Amino acid sequence: MRTDSFPGALPAAVSPGALPSREHLPAAWRDVPVLDVVIPVHNEEKDLGPCVLRLYDHLARTFPYPFRVTVADNASTDGTPRVAAGLAASVPEVRHVRLDQKGRGRALRAVWSASDAPVLAYMDVDLSTDLNALLPLVAPLISGHSDLAIGSRLARSSRVVRGSKREFISRTYNLILRGSLHARFSDAQCGFKAIRGDVARVLLPLVEDTGWFFDTEMLVLAERAGLRIHEVPVDWVDDPHSSVHLVRTATDDLRGVWRVGRALAVGALPLDRLARPFGDDPRDRGLTGVPGGLTRQLVGFCVVGALSTLFYLLLYSGFRTFTGSQAANALALLVSAVANTAANRRLTFGVRGRSRAVRHQAQGLVVFAIGLALTSGSLAALGATSGDPAHSTELAVLIAANLAATVLRFLLLRAWVFPDRGETASEATAPPRATAPVEVTVPAATPGLDIPPAPDTTPAPHVQSPAPHDHPRTAR
Repeated sequence: MRTDSFPGALPAAVSPGALPSREHLPAAWRDVPVLDVVIPVHNEEKDLGPCVLRLYDHLARTFPYPFRVTVADNASTDGTPRVAAGLAASVPEVRHVRLDQKGRGRALRAVWSASDAPVLAYMDVDLSTDLNALLPLVAPLISGHSDLAIGSRLARSSRVVRGSKREFISRTYNLILRGSLHARFSDAQCGFKAIRGDVARVLLPLVEDTGWFFDTEMLVLAERAGLRIHEVPVDWVDDPHSSVHLVRTATDDLRGVWRVGRALAVGALPLDRLARPFGDDPRDRGLTGVPGGLTRQLVGFCVVGALSTLFYLLLYSGFRTFTGSQAANALALLVSAVANTAANRRLTFGVRGRSRAVRHQAQGLVVFAIGLALTSGSLAALGATSGDPAHSTELAVLIAANLAATVLRFLLLRAWVFPDRGETASEATAPPRATAPVEVTVPAATPGLDIPPAPDTTPAPHVQSPAPHDHPRTAR
């Protein structure tokens, strides 16, 4: 959290090369609840009352800041709305929000987007996760150290009691995420997560899912955008009466994995605006003697180049079976050059999205033409000197020619195709780093939601919560 986000906070002096100042919430924070814990429910009239009272008792005894518990009712058809309304009327820190449509993700997006708390969390109504992990979960967000936090049942020090079927499904799903979406977080499905309010306002509009895949999609996008995700090992006891339909949920999750993976592959998600919108980043500082990403670019280029060379050789060998060496070389170079430019654009030089993609490919084809001239010239010289060289000799000459072309390709890509974006696109990147966080407009009204969409407005009459002056803990 930035120092200038809070009235009365003194700006910290930042010396050149020092780490950025991202301040802890002031201890005197009293304007609104610091933490808003959302409990999404659907037909939970039996468990809702005891669980909410247990959570309230825990927060009242252990949490040092003002808090709020929000029951988000997802179109329940039993007595859940009546129980939730009774809790909101009897407990000052509890409020009730009613939505007309089902979907845990829909409920979280609606309530989080309209909340005025700087830290937002949610947990399942069964409270399977030990509540002693709640303060460690939100502490890194209150301090400004992390952007999101998740409870993990798969960490080494976690203590979990559940059946072998759920254990197998959970571990398999997270392995799929690691293999397909390159996720580095350990547990996507644990119903125990938190996010900073300023991060949520920018991240949530990009999350499409409204069901159980909401968590996974949010975490994948946050991780790809470079946001910091804190993990807390939890103690977790499975609820044998859980209403989650495993097969349907697993099928929906796999569809979500395919959708997000495809969107990431084609650059359809505007993740650039999330990369560093929340204050200074030490990686943005120009320090004497530290090249601006040259080492990382060299490593990425070498990896992409090695894979492209192997791809090229495979293509050449395949094309050579039905055409001459020059035609096979040209076709192999053309296909591998398009793939090489796309890979370097995304992985080596960090360019996301479709902006200027066609121009970059056109410039890459110019670089390809230079490589074609080098390799074709080498083959021509070999043919002139040897007449009918062996296939292995052709490959050796092509490898040497490609190595020379690779050095020239890197220099051209870095200086011409993908020049330093800090200079050429300063107008596009400067505002998020120099000003307040990127603002995303919240819709004026959310269908089926009985709470005001703007966090600084007076609660609507349909919200089952008392007026601010009736909240004794807000003056703690």
